[in-house]
Amino acid sequence: MAEGRALHRIVIVGGGAGGLELATRLGRKLGKKKKASITLVDFNRTHLWKPLLHQVAAGTLDSHADELEYMAQAARHHFRFRLGYMDGLNRESKVIYLAPIFDEDGEQILPRQTLSYDTLVFSVGSQSNDFGTPGVKEFSIMLDTPQAANLFHHKLVNKFIKAHAQSQATGAGRFTVAIIGAGATGVELAAELHMTARIMSSYGMHHIHPERDLKIAICDAAPRILPGLPERLSASVAQELRKIDIDIHCNEKVVEVTRDGVHMASGKFIPSALTVWAAGIKAADFLKEIDGLESNRINQLVVTRTLQTSRDENIFALGDCAACPAAEGKGIIPPRAQSAHQQALLLAKSLPRRLAGKPLLDFVYRDYGSLVSLGSYTTIGSLMGGIARGSVFIEGILAKWMYWSLHKKHQIGVNGWFRTWLGTWIEFIARVRNPRIKLH
Repeated sequence: MAEGRALHRIVIVGGGAGGLELATRLGRKLGKKKKASITLVDFNRTHLWKPLLHQVAAGTLDSHADELEYMAQAARHHFRFRLGYMDGLNRESKVIYLAPIFDEDGEQILPRQTLSYDTLVFSVGSQSNDFGTPGVKEFSIMLDTPQAANLFHHKLVNKFIKAHAQSQATGAGRFTVAIIGAGATGVELAAELHMTARIMSSYGMHHIHPERDLKIAICDAAPRILPGLPERLSASVAQELRKIDIDIHCNEKVVEVTRDGVHMASGKFIPSALTVWAAGIKAADFLKEIDGLESNRINQLVVTRTLQTSRDENIFALGDCAACPAAEGKGIIPPRAQSAHQQALLLAKSLPRRLAGKPLLDFVYRDYGSLVSLGSYTTIGSLMGGIARGSVFIEGILAKWMYWSLHKKHQIGVNGWFRTWLGTWIEFIARVRNPRIKLH
């Protein structure tokens, strides 16, 4: 780059798995060598891998133990971090707008800000889609953020304490957790909650029995659980859930959520002390046709195979907020963690090529299969690509190890091998030192 020329400004909005990995890799490739200025924008101050949120909600994972500080990550890997929530875009001026930030007392921490870019990357992930169902926002919890997962866990522990203090016969203080949505989040949460109840009982809450005092119900409008995954995997997971007395209600569309429970279109009513909404996703509302960019019905930005938005070559999108075409006209890439990871890897190669005047690379999605963890009970999944023609069904210890390795792969992408190795040993030590679940 010529002496005195301003650095190319790459702004990444959203510090989820894909955005953080991209910022880290570009910081190492471009930021460290002063070839570009890399800035990551996120409303949160810390990062937590989203597939872990169901464990945070159940209390089997302490969110603080796995969080990564954005500011420290930025300093370590040669990019900048800006705290802020994007709420506007001016493509002509190449500027994004960040809303003012206030603390819990209403005092302003940061005023409205603007941030200029030469290349903009959206990586804001997705959020739960309530489809306009009455009562969802008022009477259910959506596990989209660590804050929501911690709130659910706090309410859950309070329910356990209340049931235990009543000193009633087993089953008399029974309460139900209704989980709306039978995707991976819903079924994994159900298994973790059952395990939480068993552990609570072992910690002296003898009136808490996982089958008789805590009832867990999963509801979905689809004809089976895990509708986006292979039918054999779905059937195996359903069988395991029924073994631990979890109710499954399929072909049941929720029409209203109230303080007392969940109403179905069929007329069925499920009483619920705690309701979790995990049915469907959408991208953030502010993305819908933002400054003329093309978006679909769930607010995803329409992108080409290079991950450039269809109406602006200087703006890219990856992960759940991007509607990226699949090969051979097979719809769009599914919103999964492996999709965001693969797209972050591609852009980590493509953006340096763009700065060098080379053509961009096309994204080709590789489906490596799916894994569903049922807590300490089992893990079930199907593997694809490079192992066999078609798919290979796995479960038990092998599947559990592979599920664990996915998290480690993400940690390696943002922390490197040594820090991940060191952190893994710390995790093992913490398991011996700390309670099996978070009790507060």
